[in-house]
Amino acid sequence: MPAHIGIVACSAPGAALCYETICTEAPAHWGTHEHPEISIHGFNFAEHVRLMQAGDWQGVGKLLLDSTEKLASIGATLAICPDNTAHQALDEVLPRMPIPWVHIVDAVIREAKRLDLGRLGVLGTRYLMEGPVYSERLTQAGIYWVIPESRDREVVDRMIFGDLVYGRVTEDARAELRRMIELLRDDHDCDAVVLGCTELPLVATEGVSPLPTLDSTRLLARLAIERSLSE
Repeated sequence: MPAHIGIVACSAPGAALCYETICTEAPAHWGTHEHPEISIHGFNFAEHVRLMQAGDWQGVGKLLLDSTEKLASIGATLAICPDNTAHQALDEVLPRMPIPWVHIVDAVIREAKRLDLGRLGVLGTRYLMEGPVYSERLTQAGIYWVIPESRDREVVDRMIFGDLVYGRVTEDARAELRRMIELLRDDHDCDAVVLGCTELPLVATEGVSPLPTLDSTRLLARLAIERSLSE
């Protein structure tokens, strides 16, 4: 039987985009109108944010584990989380997970290698950009990576937590994101930018980014579709 995908939700826009992508792109693999069985579970997003702000990554990991256990209890056989920052807590709890996981950065790395991209700018929350989630895996994969300067990291972080998690997009946000990506291109010779927050695709729509984008949300969904067929 194909895998039953369990989406461990954090913020609403990221989970919704991941779910939509699976449902709309799976028919190309499965057949007309077909997609794998999907279940979503999400705790109160405020609890995720409080734990992140407190630096309590063990607490975030417990939320991921508890969500996965709930999903497994209703039949999910494969888990994904459309939230890059939350992956900082994943490795510690992964051995206790009741079902296999697809890691969001693995999906990004696969696409970067497919496109022969070697110099990536990484955008996301402050925790994500300054943390180990992308830095460790990209380095291990032999891919150069860079993040914006401190001031711009704060700008992106406020944009995400202040507006994007609520689905709000402003022209100022689009202009700021375009400026940052131009700097990654011009000052660091990046050949693409990772949208390492699952809400950033709301802002970096077609025509906004001066560099190709690696949309972690959609790439995770696509890899999950493929894994659902192979499980």
